[in-house]
Amino acid sequence: MPIRNIAIGHPHEATQPAALKAALAEFISTLIFVFAGEGSGMAFNKLTENGATTPAGLVAAALAHGFGLFVAVSVGANISGGHVNPAVTFGAFIGGNITLLRGLLYWIAQLLGSVVACLLLKFATGGLTTSAFALSSGVSVWNAFVFEIVMTFGLVYTVYATAIDPKKGSLGTIAPIAIGFIVGANILAGGAFDGASMNPAVSFGPAVVSWSWENHWVYWAGPLVGGGLAGLIYEFVFISNTHEQLPTTEY
Repeated sequence: MPIRNIAIGHPHEATQPAALKAALAEFISTLIFVFAGEGSGMAFNKLTENGATTPAGLVAAALAHGFGLFVAVSVGANISGGHVNPAVTFGAFIGGNITLLRGLLYWIAQLLGSVVACLLLKFATGGLTTSAFALSSGVSVWNAFVFEIVMTFGLVYTVYATAIDPKKGSLGTIAPIAIGFIVGANILAGGAFDGASMNPAVSFGPAVVSWSWENHWVYWAGPLVGGGLAGLIYEFVFISNTHEQLPTTEY
């Protein structure tokens, strides 16, 4: 069972050169992703003079996030595994594929990467607002909570199937494409309701820079529950019952 592979890790792990390089890779990958994704929203607001979101704007956001994540995962895959998302890291931990201490190191790097990306955007755009994620009219926090659980489940399940599963074979070469596609598709499905975060780091940076925290817990709780469920189910049903493996710190 996955629970047997869950490990805290050793304190010295956080100071090892490989771990620090992996954390730096997560920082850079998350910065690249958030800069492209959040920046696309800011560009839309500038072009429309803060007008209402349109279907074209939603498609643009899906493309920017999908393309940005494809690149961010690709450039980090060989160094840190290209998590770019605390929910992915949490799902990997629940499945016994990364230690807790290394996962926390990733979280710090991912959150800092998002904050720095938003600060750079604010400076580069002459002080435009880095809009925090918010619920649309008529959408309750529980609606959004379910949206985030289901969308992040699909994302982390895709990560497991294409990147973590030891049986993936050559399928692992298309992992960044599949991961970018599922995020873009989920934005088309949920973006009009709660912004379709699926990533606590993506929500954290804009919230810090704009200092807007309304319903922010939804963008942590939903992704972590969805990511944890995906990691637990995939590891238990599709990996552990067919192939015993030692814990690994990255995929």
